[in-house]
Amino acid sequence: MTSKAIQSLLIANRGEIACRIIRTAKQMGIRTIAVYSEPDATGLHVQLADEAIALGGASSADSYLVIDKIINAAKTSGADAIHPGFGFLSENAAFAEALAQANIIFVGPGIEAINVMGDKIESKKLAQTAGVNTVPGHPDALVDADEAHAIAGNIGYPVMLKASAGGGGKGMRIAWNENEVRDNFISAQNEARSAFGDDRVFVEKYIERPRHIEIQVLADESGNCVYLGERECSIQRRHQKVVEEAPSPFLDEATRQKMGEQAVALAKAVNYRSAGTVEFIVDKNRNFYFLEMNTRLQVEHPVTECITGYDLVEQMIHVAEGRPLPMQQHDVTLTGWSIETRVYAEDPDRQFMPSIGRLTHYLPPVAGTDKHGVTTRVDTGVFEGGDISMYYDPMIAKLVTHAPTRDEAIVAMQTALDAYVIRGVKHNIPFLSALVSHDAFQKGDLTTAFIDEHYPEGFNSESNQNDRQLSLALLLAATAQRTLDEQSAQISGQITSQITGQITGQISGQITGHGAGHANNHSTGRPPQHTNVSAYVDREAFAVTFHKATQWSIGDARHTLTVEWTPGQRLVTGDFNNEPFVAQIDRDGLHWQITHGGSVITVLILDSHVAPYFDLMPVKVAPDMSRYLLSPMPGLLIRVSVDVGDTVEAGQELAVVEAMKMENVLVAARAGVVSQVPRTAGDNLAVDDIIVEFEAT
Repeated sequence: MTSKAIQSLLIANRGEIACRIIRTAKQMGIRTIAVYSEPDATGLHVQLADEAIALGGASSADSYLVIDKIINAAKTSGADAIHPGFGFLSENAAFAEALAQANIIFVGPGIEAINVMGDKIESKKLAQTAGVNTVPGHPDALVDADEAHAIAGNIGYPVMLKASAGGGGKGMRIAWNENEVRDNFISAQNEARSAFGDDRVFVEKYIERPRHIEIQVLADESGNCVYLGERECSIQRRHQKVVEEAPSPFLDEATRQKMGEQAVALAKAVNYRSAGTVEFIVDKNRNFYFLEMNTRLQVEHPVTECITGYDLVEQMIHVAEGRPLPMQQHDVTLTGWSIETRVYAEDPDRQFMPSIGRLTHYLPPVAGTDKHGVTTRVDTGVFEGGDISMYYDPMIAKLVTHAPTRDEAIVAMQTALDAYVIRGVKHNIPFLSALVSHDAFQKGDLTTAFIDEHYPEGFNSESNQNDRQLSLALLLAATAQRTLDEQSAQISGQITSQITGQITGQISGQITGHGAGHANNHSTGRPPQHTNVSAYVDREAFAVTFHKATQWSIGDARHTLTVEWTPGQRLVTGDFNNEPFVAQIDRDGLHWQITHGGSVITVLILDSHVAPYFDLMPVKVAPDMSRYLLSPMPGLLIRVSVDVGDTVEAGQELAVVEAMKMENVLVAARAGVVSQVPRTAGDNLAVDDIIVEFEAT
């Protein structure tokens, strides 16, 4: 292939990946063109690009998935190449073929590779032919739910139902018994049709307690293909990766080489070029099985870039231009350790329901490399004042750290998460902090069932606490309240000089903590827990002594806190017992909310003469909403499964709501009789909209 330098690059995508591609293209001196839907008119990728073309429409089906609109935008802007990013049209062979006919360079693999490797059924057949280890299963798409039931029985439970054109966890369902096969087949089929326009579903054996480990490959037109190590992607929720790292803490060099060589063999078998990822599941004995090949850039590609030093977007562009790869396999070395967490607009305290709205405050941690060789990277597609839309994936950013060792990369990630300020929408940062701080994660004891096993009842940011976090929260709240009191006194003229030396006396009152551990708060009508403190302040430190043990088991302890904080700031830095920390602090009336290390702790500070009476205040009783099925998220009502007069049992499906490209099945919490169904399929829902009402019992 004759080399042809790309002058103008259109990015057929949105959000953080569009911004990330634009960044590399600009560094290469390439002009960039963004495309955008109506909700994305003010998106960050639109602002960063040299030019932006409107696609119209709101949903991806009306904008980013319309091939003709993308090609017209390329022609209008004079783009000579298109990078599809991931998702949308990135693995669509018809799109690649249309670009070829329009004489526009596709920054990705050839049409043959997309057709074969983008199809999980065909790719599995090719893998078997190429000598790649594969999972037992049925090689062809299922005709209907009856066939799914019959074949699953022959394979043996549990089985995995998977969309042939799927990816990102969409169109995937586990069936543990014959009763689950039919419903899961229909759900997988519906999700596949909605997300990919292809409702083919196949079935294979589900490997229990596996690790999800993938190999990054790069290939050029001349047949040179290399693997760039592996990524451990085992921590997943609903088959969606949450935390990724490179290298894997589980693989040895021999297994890494075998997996890499099989990945390369598979890529060569399909004449692959560009960047691609071969995904494997690995059992406890390091036996590995081919899962699928993604013929595109992966969400988690930054961790590979960190440990290899290669910019994958740059390499994709060079390969698309017809240039050879700049490396052979012996040139690839892995340096240090990198971890990525996916920051989403979702509420982990409400079963990870999507959250939409305006980012009223947005301050990511500072990116760059420090004097110890620790790097923090933030790939984001949002900005303060921007909106999170209901129409697309809820990703806010990818937070990446890279350090000489895994332990150092974990510590860097913990610090970066603590420093990530997001307000206006719910987000999963407390959950991510809890994950990377978990003993099992730090030991590298990972499987794809990690979240289900360690958080079987879901995640609660208020109960995810330890004594250190609680002590720090109490001290920060006391510090903040004292600072405001002093500020107020100075303004009113009560204090006429600078505070010097030590302030004698105590903080006047109690610190009342809400929601810590199994402690209760006023919203539940149960009494809070109290901790009496004495505090002495000087310019260097804030020392607090806890006077009596509480249900939090702090006991008699003395802590020293040094902080840098100005009223109004949300980010707090300092030293706690001579150890550095980063936390966030918010005020709501008398309450202070402290966020640190995956914990969200609410503290109420009261004067000593007020505290005894506060507990006697009547509590507002919340209305009984148990008779209603409420929408847990904004979204589209796909179907209502009951009618007025129906008797339902606990666990029975009531409705299905689609939000951010995922179907969510809503089931009955208990038995009842339907009295009203005020919503119908096709309705747009807001949070807490009533879908079904039951008769009073």
